[in-house]
Amino acid sequence: MVSLTSGVVTGVVVGAIAVVTGVPGASTPAQADPTTPTSGSSITVSANQQDKDLDNAPMPDLSVTVSQTKDLLAQGIKITWTGGLKSDIPTNATGGADFLQIAQCWGADDDDEPDRTKCQYGGFGTPGAYRYSTTTNPDDVAEQDEEFTAYSDSPFNPTFTGIPFQSATGDWVRSVEDGERIPDVDPAVNQFFTKFNTNEVAWAGSSTDGTGSATFEVQTATESPGLGCGTPVNQVTGGVKGSSCWLVIIPRGTNDVGQQFVVNSGLSWDAWKHRIAVKLEFQPIGVRCTIGAAERQLAGSELVSDAVRSWQPELCGAEDGAAYSLIGQTESDALLAANGTTAAPMALTTRALKAPDIVDRLSYAPVALTGLAISFAVDRQPSAAEGVPQEVTDAARLPFTELKLTPRLIAKLLTNSYVDSLPPGADRSGIGYVDQTSPGHNARNLTSDPEFLEINDPEWAYQAITAPSVADLLTPLGRLDGAWVLWNYVISDAEALAFLSGEADEWGMIVNPWSSTTPSEGNGGIAASYPLDQFPRADPIEQPAVEGPDGAAAVNLVTWRPYTNNLDQSANLTLRGDGLILGGWDITATPPKYGKAARQVPGQQSVLGLTDTSAAAKYQVYTAALLNPAGEYVAPDSGSLLAAASAMVADPAQPQVVGYDPTSTEAAEAPGAYPLAMPVYAAVNPQMKDANDGLADDRGAGELRGDYASFIAFAVSSGQVPGTGTGQLPDGYAPLPQAWRDQAVAAAETIAAGPVATPAPTTTPRSTTTTTPPRTTGALPPAVVAPAAAAPQNPAATGQAAGSLVGAATPVDANISAVSGAVPIALLAGLLAALAAAVLPRVRRRL
Repeated sequence: MVSLTSGVVTGVVVGAIAVVTGVPGASTPAQADPTTPTSGSSITVSANQQDKDLDNAPMPDLSVTVSQTKDLLAQGIKITWTGGLKSDIPTNATGGADFLQIAQCWGADDDDEPDRTKCQYGGFGTPGAYRYSTTTNPDDVAEQDEEFTAYSDSPFNPTFTGIPFQSATGDWVRSVEDGERIPDVDPAVNQFFTKFNTNEVAWAGSSTDGTGSATFEVQTATESPGLGCGTPVNQVTGGVKGSSCWLVIIPRGTNDVGQQFVVNSGLSWDAWKHRIAVKLEFQPIGVRCTIGAAERQLAGSELVSDAVRSWQPELCGAEDGAAYSLIGQTESDALLAANGTTAAPMALTTRALKAPDIVDRLSYAPVALTGLAISFAVDRQPSAAEGVPQEVTDAARLPFTELKLTPRLIAKLLTNSYVDSLPPGADRSGIGYVDQTSPGHNARNLTSDPEFLEINDPEWAYQAITAPSVADLLTPLGRLDGAWVLWNYVISDAEALAFLSGEADEWGMIVNPWSSTTPSEGNGGIAASYPLDQFPRADPIEQPAVEGPDGAAAVNLVTWRPYTNNLDQSANLTLRGDGLILGGWDITATPPKYGKAARQVPGQQSVLGLTDTSAAAKYQVYTAALLNPAGEYVAPDSGSLLAAASAMVADPAQPQVVGYDPTSTEAAEAPGAYPLAMPVYAAVNPQMKDANDGLADDRGAGELRGDYASFIAFAVSSGQVPGTGTGQLPDGYAPLPQAWRDQAVAAAETIAAGPVATPAPTTTPRSTTTTTPPRTTGALPPAVVAPAAAAPQNPAATGQAAGSLVGAATPVDANISAVSGAVPIALLAGLLAALAAAVLPRVRRRL
C-alpha cells in the first residue's frame, strides 16, 4: 500500500505575499517526518464504548481504528481491528461466522447516532447481507423491527421484515408498508444503489488472532446521491462545509435469532444494536472561487491532478486569484501547444518536448514528485488439493498485502501473454495453448507463473486464483508519458527485452507474438518497437460470434479486457475489486449486448491495475514492490521517490528536465530508489503573448503568464506542505527536493518576465534512433534556460535522499532583474520581500 506521509510542518507562511501579490499563503516548507500520518484524524472506537448490549455482543472486545475521518473526498480509508474472532467464510447459503460488515450512512449532521434506514446496505443481495429478513416464527421479530414487518402465520409464506432506505434526496425505497409486503420490490435493486455501485463490505474476516483489516471506499454525493455526503452546507458561523456521514461497522456472530446460521440482514435490530459508528467529515464538493476569478487552463499530465484539486481552493479563493482547470490531454500535445507564442494552457509533463525539427522554447518548473504504481487487490483463495498447510486454509479470503514484480513479469502482463488474458473461445495457439489437455507452457495468469512464485511468499503457491483480471493489468486508453516510462523500465532489463524478442523464459513461457520485437509469421511480419507512449492491444484475436436467436456477438481483445478511462479509475476499480470482467450475453437488451460482471466482493477479489502513486494513496490500495536496477524490490513511498529523485539524470537535449534512467550508473547505485518515480513539470514558453497583451484593461498585460507564475510559486511553496487540508500536498506525492524548488522559482520568474529579445536558435537533424523518440537539440533562448544555480542537482546516488534534497533553508534569490521590469515600482518592495523567501509572486503590469 502506498504510504506517503509526513508529520507536522514547521515552515512559516509569508503573510505579505497574499497582501502584495495575491498568492495565498505561500511559503517554503521544512521537510517533515515521513513516518507520521498527514491526516491526524485517525480514530479508534470499541464495542465497550458504544455497544448498548455488551453482555450479548458477538465480539465484546472488538476495537476498530479508522485511518482518516476528516477532510474526506471520494477515496479509500483503511479500517483495522483487534478483538475479533477467527472468521468462517461465507457459503452459498450462509453469510459466514464471526465477521464484520461495513457500510456508509448519511445523516450524521442531524442524528446523534446512525439511522439504519439511511445506510447504503443490501446491494449484493447475498446471505447475511440482505436488506430484509424472514422467519417462520413471528415471535423472533424484535420490537424495534415491528414497524417494518409483514407478519404471517403460514409456513409457506414466512414473516418478512424489510428495512426501508430513505435517501438524502428525500425519497424512500420500501418493501413493507402498513404491515403489508409490497410485491415485486427488491430492496437490493433500486435507483440509488445496486451490486454494481454499492460500497458496502458484506464480509470482512479476522485471522486466527482476531485481527483484521479492510479498505473501505468512501463515496460522496457525486458517486452516491442517495447518501449525499460532502454536499456543501452553509455554516451559521460562516463558510461552507461538506455534509457529514457515518461509517458503521456491524459485528456478526455465529447465528441470527431463530436461525442456525447467519442468514438475516445486518440491519435487523438484533444485529444492528451491536454496531460501532464513526462520524466522517467531508470536504465540500465543488470549487468555490472568488466571483469573477480569471479562468486558466492547465493541460497534460494526470499525475498532478490530485495536487491541483487540493491547491485550487487556495489559489482561486485569494484576492485576484485565478481558477485553474486541468484538461486531460496527451503531454506531448500539450507541450507542443505551449511551445508557441500565442496564448495556450500551461503544460504539465514528465518528459521534455520531443518534436522533430522544432526548437524547445519552454521554461520547465518542477511542481510535483510522484510516479506510476501497480495496484493489486488479491484475496487468498487456497486450493482444495491435499497438502495445503492448515494455516494457509485458515487465512482464506484475507487479502495479500505484499507482491513483487520484475520487469519481465510486467512485460508478460502488458503483452497479453498469459492464457486467461485472451478470450476463451478464441484460437489461443499463438501462445501455445490448444486446449485443457494441451495448454502449452504459458501460465494462466500471474499468480500461477513459476517466475512469480519463485520471488514471492511461498503462500502464493497454495492458491487457486483464476480470474482474467490477474492475467493482465487495467491500463488507460490513450498516449501518456507514464506509458513511455513503464515501457522504458521494462526494456532496460535484459531478461524482459529477450522475452519481448521472442525468447522463452526458463519455464518455456513465450511472448504473445503480436507484441514481439521480432517479425514472424505469428505477427504477420510486423515487429513491435519499444518504448511506446501507450498500451496497445496488438493481438487481433477474436472469439467468433454464435449464430441463432440465442447467439452472441464476437469478442475481441478490447471487448474481453477493456481499457480504463485514466489512472485514477484503475485505482478505484482495484479498491472496488472490479476487474472489468465481461458479463453474459443479454438477449433481453435492446439491442442484445454483453453485460458487465458485478464487482468482486471483498474476500474474493483478484484485480491488478496500473495507476499512479497519488491515486493509490487516495484509494488506499496495495501496491507492488518492483525490482530496481540496484537489485532491490522497492515499493513507492516518499523515501523511495526521493531516493529515485537523487538518482535522476538530465535529458541530454533539455537539461532543465531530469528523469530516472534505469540504464544509468546513478540508478544502479541507488538501492532504495523506486524505479517508476516521475517528476511533473509545469512548462510555459516565456515568449507567449497574452490574448490581451497591449490592451489597457483592469487586469493588464502579462496576466496569463503572471497567473501561471503564481501557480508555480504556490505549488513549490505552500503546496509542498503534506496534509489532507485544502492547499496542502496530498498523500502519494513526495515533497520536492530543495534544488527542484529553486529551479521552479527561477523558471516562474522567467515566465512572468515575458517576451525578451532572443538570438535565433539552431537545431540538429532528426534523430534516427529506433528505441527512443526523436530528440531536438540546439541553443535555447536565454529567457528559457533557468540560471545555472537553479538547475536540478544530482548528488551521489546512494539510494537515500541526499542532503541537498531534503529541504535545507531556502536561500535568498537576489536575481530580480527580469521581474522588476514587469511590475510597477509601487509593488517592488513587496516583491522583494517575497523573493527573499524564494517564492515568486504573481506579477502583473497595471496600466
